[in-house]
Amino acid sequence: MSTKFYYVLIAIFISTLAYTQNMQEGFTYLETGQYAKAASFFETVLKAHPKNKTAQLCYGRAVGLLGNSKQAVGIFTDLLDTYPNDFEIQLNYAESLLWDKNYKAAKSYYETLIKENSTNFAALLGYANTLSNLKMYDAALIYVDKALKVSPGNQNALTSKKYMYLGYAYQKQQAQNYDEAERLLKDNLTLFKDDKDTLLNLANLYLIAGKLDNAESTYNTIAKTPENKTLALNGLALVNHLKGKDKAALNISKYAYNTISNLNDATLIQHTKERYIQALIWNKNYKEAQVLIDELYEAQPNENWILALRATLNIYKSDFKKSVADYNRILENDSTSFDGNLGKANALKALGKYDDAYQSAENTLKFYDKQKDATNFITSLNTSFTPFWETKASYSFDNGDNKAFAVQTNIEFPTSTKFKWLARYGYRTTTNKVTNFDATSNDVSLGLAYQLLPNITFKGTAGVTAAKANTNDYTQLVTDLALNIKPFKLQVLDIGYKSDVQSFNAELLNREIVMNNLYANYNLSTNFNLGWFTQYFYTWQNDDNARNLLFTSLYYNILAKPALKAGLNYQYITFKNQVPTIYFSPKQFNAGEVFVNIIKDEAVTKPKAWFYELTAATGLQYIEDDSNQSTYRIQGKLGYKFTERALLNLYGTRSNIASATAAGFTFNEIGVRFKWYLSGVPGFRK
Repeated sequence: MSTKFYYVLIAIFISTLAYTQNMQEGFTYLETGQYAKAASFFETVLKAHPKNKTAQLCYGRAVGLLGNSKQAVGIFTDLLDTYPNDFEIQLNYAESLLWDKNYKAAKSYYETLIKENSTNFAALLGYANTLSNLKMYDAALIYVDKALKVSPGNQNALTSKKYMYLGYAYQKQQAQNYDEAERLLKDNLTLFKDDKDTLLNLANLYLIAGKLDNAESTYNTIAKTPENKTLALNGLALVNHLKGKDKAALNISKYAYNTISNLNDATLIQHTKERYIQALIWNKNYKEAQVLIDELYEAQPNENWILALRATLNIYKSDFKKSVADYNRILENDSTSFDGNLGKANALKALGKYDDAYQSAENTLKFYDKQKDATNFITSLNTSFTPFWETKASYSFDNGDNKAFAVQTNIEFPTSTKFKWLARYGYRTTTNKVTNFDATSNDVSLGLAYQLLPNITFKGTAGVTAAKANTNDYTQLVTDLALNIKPFKLQVLDIGYKSDVQSFNAELLNREIVMNNLYANYNLSTNFNLGWFTQYFYTWQNDDNARNLLFTSLYYNILAKPALKAGLNYQYITFKNQVPTIYFSPKQFNAGEVFVNIIKDEAVTKPKAWFYELTAATGLQYIEDDSNQSTYRIQGKLGYKFTERALLNLYGTRSNIASATAAGFTFNEIGVRFKWYLSGVPGFRK
């Protein structure tokens, strides 16, 4: 920070007593921050008195404080040539180096001045400010305290100290040393009680650290000052959004938005409009948000904050190509834009352009070193392409006396963002003491997945199933070939072919029934919480039977955090031949159910935290011409994420739906699953 002219005024005034001209008017301009008028005034004086040291010094300060730092450095350099031992000129020269952001040179020069006069206030404060600009905050705080010993309560020094604490806390925050950053900010508050800047930094720290209750409390403290209330409301709206309370966020933001007519601060008005539109988007009030954005855009068509709002809206609406176009415009205006770089990364990821997404996120970190959102984005993207090992072990039983134990291991090994190797091994043993059947099967398959286009991925595996049963040992080739397609926004289509061996119980495994399946899965999402999923299988078997299976589900997303949805399911099955003594094969089967599902996804769960899922459903099933039967289905999962690389969960299911096994059966399964990422980052990014 600049040392105020007032503290050198007396010395300058004494040195000018020999001159008859009155320069008090120029001094007043400098003292009151009217630097353009001061520069003009002293320039006029110097035309009449070009050798006047005081006028030269004042002119140098005026042009320097006006922003012409290099000119100021030149003026003071010339003065030093003429007056090499003048301490006041030396002080001003040192300060001009600060204005010119030549902090290393300023540091060395101030050290020389302090050696010459260790109690000079201007030298001590200037040196402290230099160290602060070099981010050497420990030393900066020592020297600002020395300056305050020389001039206790000096407002300039106190203001410098405040910003040193803020800078030091931000440095600790960037290093993710949140406890130390909090301590520094609280120390600052002991010096500057309820200081708005410090409280805002503290609230932001709590947001980044995930201490949302503390952030809310801090914003409430800010709101106690009437002129800061709207500012605090904007923060409280964000806190409620992060807590998953989007309706509360909108109510708070709307209250703040209605105060705009009483505001004079253009920046605060902008931030309040911005937060209100964001709150509308969070609540999926897309039409209202679009109207407000269009009004802003019409008035200011190239403002980055307006383009960012429109890009955000389109991300929520899954119009990712439009978002990328707006983010590109933002970056044309400002290549360092945080919103532009990281927002574009998110949109590119959604489009399946993963290499470009990495590049945009890394660009963000070039300008915002260690920024948490950008590092988290890269960590999340890395997880998608990190090799992993997943093993499941399960035990199942039903009221038909079938029991089975199974273990399945899957390995995925990506070698790029487009290609990964796949491997699977499965072991299953099943017995039935009533029928006296038992059988064991081993499945091994290898394959690959390849992204053909950003919206089309091929996945293919091939392998063998080796079975040993009471009267039959055999080996069968099994395959699974599929295309995952995203034809339009909010739509996903899977089409494929799959062959496998019927292995539900020992008797079926003994019969060597091979199932060939053509299938399609289609999922349609909407911007108004409604979704529709449909699945169709056509199956032909080597026992000359064939099956058609249709499943469709209409659901509504009630909550986002945790994800809660409810809906209706319908299932239809028909077999060409009815062989009820061998397996469930009705000529016609219909089932309908209502269901509710709640889930905390393991993908968004932080380390050292729990994740879960629970589905409950009930309905009716109709088997050929028989009377309807009531059905139920309960499925659950509970897991713990130990680190970013390891998780474990238990799962279980119980169902009496006929299509799961056979008519009248009740099926139960319990299991455990372990997933481990083999490295911290993708192998191709090491």
